[in-house]
Amino acid sequence: MSPDDYCQQKAAQSGSSFYYSFLFLPVERRRAITALYAFCREVDDTVDDCTDESVARSKLMWWRKEIAAMLAGNPSHPVTQALQPHLLTYGLEGKHLQAIIDGMEMDLNQTRYLDYPGLKQYCWHVAGVVGILSASIFGVSQPQTLQFAEKLGLAFQLTNIIRDVGEDGRKGRIYLPVNELQQFNVTAADILNARYSENFVNLMRFQVARAQQAYDEAFALLPKQDRRAQRPGLMMAAIYRALLGEIERDGFHVLNQRISLTPIRKLWLAWKTYVRG
Repeated sequence: MSPDDYCQQKAAQSGSSFYYSFLFLPVERRRAITALYAFCREVDDTVDDCTDESVARSKLMWWRKEIAAMLAGNPSHPVTQALQPHLLTYGLEGKHLQAIIDGMEMDLNQTRYLDYPGLKQYCWHVAGVVGILSASIFGVSQPQTLQFAEKLGLAFQLTNIIRDVGEDGRKGRIYLPVNELQQFNVTAADILNARYSENFVNLMRFQVARAQQAYDEAFALLPKQDRRAQRPGLMMAAIYRALLGEIERDGFHVLNQRISLTPIRKLWLAWKTYVRG
């Protein structure tokens, strides 16, 4: 299996909404974004699939060294071998790849966030930076486009947090800020024990409204000159906003189930956004 095949398989198996937006890209950009996505999956799985914290930290350190090796032209992993040829072409910087690993380490260091500014910092590392790297691959002619991508990454991560409240709770993690739980009279125990209530619904309405605002703010930042190039991000946004709508219509029952869209609906939303231009 070639490095590109490895990354393609990693992306396809994930079933992620991101995968559907990649399908509409020219071949070289698609290869680059698929390699970046596979890198993100690899380092994320290092933390999520490892029960021994010391082993997870060792693996993340290995990835830091592997990034340095890739930048020096000597990658050894299929993902970095696939990504390395695209670094100069699309201006992908090592500091941003290292920042993603910083975000993975944050998951090992803490399982709660006191307030939204603290959560935003985490979101920047695990999603905002990914937005910047992705936008660079899609094509950027205006500096403001990177601000759009960073804000869009935040919106995506806020959506993930809403979708995964129950799943994260079962891992002992709560990404909803502590002061907001207090504001809506929802306890950490309510989340960890999947206790659904009217207070929880009100808390989630607040979270969805903030995520929707982040999407609106991101779209307002996208210059017209780069709108066509950035269609993959807009496709992802269409899928993720539809997911928020499903969660809301379902009454925010995210504590005991993972609400998702069907593959055909994701593809349809991506196609509609592509055609719209």
